[in-house]
Amino acid sequence: MSKEIEAFIKDYLKEIEENNAAIFAGAGLSAASGHVDWKHLLKDFADELNLDIAKETDLVSLAQYHLNKNGHNRHALSQKIINEFHHGKKPNTNHEVLAKLPIATYWTTNYDKLIEKSLDQVGKITDVKYTNEHLAKTVHGRDVILYKMHGDVDHADHAIISKDQYEKYYNTHGAYINTLSGDLVSKTFLFIGFSFTDPNLEYILSRIRVTFQNHQRNHYCIFREIKQEAGESFDDFEYKKIKQALAISDLLRFNIHVLLVKEYTDITKILKEIENRFKRNTIYISGSAHNYGAWKTEIAEYFIANLSKELIRNNFKIVSGFGLGIGSSVINGVLEEVYINRNEKLKDQLMLRPFPQGVKGKETWHTYRNDMISYAGISIFIFGNKIVDGTVVFADGVRKEFEIAKEQNILLVPVGATGSMGKELYSELLDNFSKYYGSNDQIEYFKELGNEDASPDELIKSILTFITKIIK
Repeated sequence: MSKEIEAFIKDYLKEIEENNAAIFAGAGLSAASGHVDWKHLLKDFADELNLDIAKETDLVSLAQYHLNKNGHNRHALSQKIINEFHHGKKPNTNHEVLAKLPIATYWTTNYDKLIEKSLDQVGKITDVKYTNEHLAKTVHGRDVILYKMHGDVDHADHAIISKDQYEKYYNTHGAYINTLSGDLVSKTFLFIGFSFTDPNLEYILSRIRVTFQNHQRNHYCIFREIKQEAGESFDDFEYKKIKQALAISDLLRFNIHVLLVKEYTDITKILKEIENRFKRNTIYISGSAHNYGAWKTEIAEYFIANLSKELIRNNFKIVSGFGLGIGSSVINGVLEEVYINRNEKLKDQLMLRPFPQGVKGKETWHTYRNDMISYAGISIFIFGNKIVDGTVVFADGVRKEFEIAKEQNILLVPVGATGSMGKELYSELLDNFSKYYGSNDQIEYFKELGNEDASPDELIKSILTFITKIIK
């Protein structure tokens, strides 16, 4: 990973944590889901005009030429938008990664509904705006505002596509320009899915340049490096490289810093790295307890509650599945720290995902666990037993959550001193420590998690110390 990309990740993570991050999505974000780009959208109209779509770069004018030829009747254009963007496409990995991050502001020039779908899939309430009237209304309890500044497939007749519309945009949609200008001044944007040939980008930036002037915030855009295509001459390849370099330099006028990647798949890797680092601020507590083994009930409850309290105090967030004998104490510890000591909102510190009752089927439970654990970057495993036919046995659910967390590359922290499945998992990791943690550097800190003679407070301190060591 280049120094530029590493610096971007650190800067953008800071902006996410401070609620100052925003996304601006172009057609490239939806392309991986199978939606067309502008060239493919307008290819039939280029053929109709006896133009070669491969040679056209001013696609806004191309749409205008079609309208001019057809007496400004836009039925065919609107129908094309409906046909291309109303199919049942699914959000891709980039959509899904972005949706899980706490980014509250999205802008897009896309007509499709993939951003809304991805946000809905993670339970977020999205306030979608694509008319002037929408700007004056607020969806109650919204988590995200999505500005679709060029319209929506459901209202294709009003979608912005022709040169006429772009030229009049400042008058017809001035409120969007003002809102976007304000966001660009107060938030750090990641432009994703744009290229320097995107016909929308020039229009957007030209409208906001006056507002920026010399008081510009850092923004970022990801481009794929120009590569020589099969059959392309060296001169044509060099020409494209020069144009990309000039475009990158020009974007600096708006304080938009371009990050170059070798392949489009590298964009996904960058987004996942952001997600993984962000998730390390969130800890999933896995465990269940019909009994607490050698621990007295009041001591175990004290340990669980104070562990939760100390995690919040150290600026971690907690995800809990409300496991038997565990969940109530987790809530008590979080409530005490959040409401009494920090005076913050509980939902910002604790995500409770109680397992649905009456639902059967291994696949359903696996999917539920997989989704729940995916919000965390660290998983702590404590106790882990249940009663089956009158006998206390190790909880296979805790084992399953361990395997899911391992598959998701989540940092694993089994607390052997709590016994049951927690001890079994601890022993496995102790025997293969370098395999799980990359080296044996922190093994002495890990051994403290198995110290059955440690007091609850000493064990909590050891857990926090180990976590601090492995996330550095």
